[in-house]
Amino acid sequence: MPQLRLAMNQIDARVGDLAGNCDRILEWTRHAADRGAHLVAFPEMVLTGYPVEDLALRSSFVAASRAALRGLAARLAEEGLGEVPVVVGYLDRSESAQPRYGQPAGAPQDAAAVLYGGAVVLGFAKHHLPNYGVFDEFRYFVPGDTMPVLRVHGVDVALAICEDLWQDGGRVPAARSAGAGLLLSVNASPYEVDKDDTRLELVRKRAQEAGCTTAYVAMMGGQDELVYDGDSIVVGADGEVIARAPQFSEACMLLDLELPAARPDAPEGVVDDGLRIERVVLSEEPLAPYEPQHTGGYAERLEDAEEVYSALVVGLRAYVAKNGFSSVLIGLSGGIDSALVAALACDALGAEHVYGVAMPSKYSSEHSKDDAAELARRTGLNFRTVSIEPMFDAYMEALELTGLAEENLQSRLRGTLLMAISNQEGHIVLAPGNKSELAVGYSTLYGDSVGAYGPIKDLYKTSVFQLAEWRNRAAAERGQTPPIPENSISKPPSAELRPGQVDTDSLPDYPVLDAILSRYVDRDEGADTIVRAGFDADLVARTLRMVDTAEYKRRQYPPGTKISPKGFGKDRRLPITNGWREGTRPTA
Repeated sequence: MPQLRLAMNQIDARVGDLAGNCDRILEWTRHAADRGAHLVAFPEMVLTGYPVEDLALRSSFVAASRAALRGLAARLAEEGLGEVPVVVGYLDRSESAQPRYGQPAGAPQDAAAVLYGGAVVLGFAKHHLPNYGVFDEFRYFVPGDTMPVLRVHGVDVALAICEDLWQDGGRVPAARSAGAGLLLSVNASPYEVDKDDTRLELVRKRAQEAGCTTAYVAMMGGQDELVYDGDSIVVGADGEVIARAPQFSEACMLLDLELPAARPDAPEGVVDDGLRIERVVLSEEPLAPYEPQHTGGYAERLEDAEEVYSALVVGLRAYVAKNGFSSVLIGLSGGIDSALVAALACDALGAEHVYGVAMPSKYSSEHSKDDAAELARRTGLNFRTVSIEPMFDAYMEALELTGLAEENLQSRLRGTLLMAISNQEGHIVLAPGNKSELAVGYSTLYGDSVGAYGPIKDLYKTSVFQLAEWRNRAAAERGQTPPIPENSISKPPSAELRPGQVDTDSLPDYPVLDAILSRYVDRDEGADTIVRAGFDADLVARTLRMVDTAEYKRRQYPPGTKISPKGFGKDRRLPITNGWREGTRPTA
């Protein structure tokens, strides 16, 4: 059988940075070509970054993407890389789509192209367009209607883009009908907890349906709230895994494959789902037989806690770097949330780029002050203490606040102080709120909610404790100092805005609260369903009421890394002004 050395480059890309992304594609192509690759592949929309959102509707950006693609093809040839076909994702537009109601203006397309010999020799657009979760692709794109097949060194390679594998029908059965020896899919599928297992089973299933070896090229990195975990996969026609790339790191996975020879009577015309085969022949003759050097490998899988922690690190690092910042600022209370955020920031950016400030009030306990200082000592981050007592006293003398207003004043003074330091010194502020607090509105607008990014906003409180314990355990196993003080983990959570305050004064115990929230927020279960699962009816009603009335707060919270199937943001879109309350009985 013919041989083919495939290079799968799972790399990061920055949305809108066409020049920078082109440079990286060139660099990684050279690396693959120097190692003898015969076919080089990059992720979905790697040229433009993904997702481009409403940039897709700007004709100027579409034109720039198309021009950058042509320029990249020419640069590859100029630098001696023109004889290696390169598959690159980019933003295109349909030349044939007719303007009509409900179709995006300009008919943009999520597309990919094969670059060879200084030219674009084959282009195609995603056939299946996702319209769920964070995806709005019916808003932005029109679908492709071809079955692209590239013949290289005597092998027919069918090409697809991300959702073409996730949905039944379309290009997967069409690859079988076209007689392909390899199905190559370029992807930018965001990370979610447990998605790596789902993805593996998907690729195995599609390989068997396509009847050929299937290669899934993944993106790595972060873009706003989304994080990409790499984990590129190659599976044989029998569903057996041939190779799997590492998680959360850029990599070029090289693989020598033996593949069926292209059929001399290869089908033409229209096949499954009305897709028209578009076949481009680059080289009919197979390569001279060679000794395989890259026979696959299975990168070690991360345990669940390490996987989530890695996702949060990658997402935070990408957000800071891609937005032109180099340092972050965190309010350190001595509590578990700010401690975990600080540990993540130190791992993402280096402790020298992390600045912490303790802002005690008269209600701050000595152990909380000590815990904040101990965290700074253990991690090596930059640390200072600024008391808010003089500011608090001045406000109280002027306004004579009591109760909740007095408590929230302390939080807002801290928020103002953080933003003042941010303006003065150029750090971006990280908000320490977790998903449990955001769900029930247990935060202060313009207080603990201030910041440019919320690294743990999609992490329930119980998971905050689990990740903190894992991070300390991992450090100890490596002979390092655990970054998070044990007291921050073991003491009862408290905002410390009044004497003796603990979170359970206002909220159920976090394990119970999080169990209810995961059903209501993540799974959209109703009150009756949650109660039937064994939860107290009054507690469910109170919890759901807190969630429903806190929507206005969540809308004003900064973005943060998404790790769950339904994070607060694009995944979950509810009206702020809303008269419906879960559990309400309809009247006749």
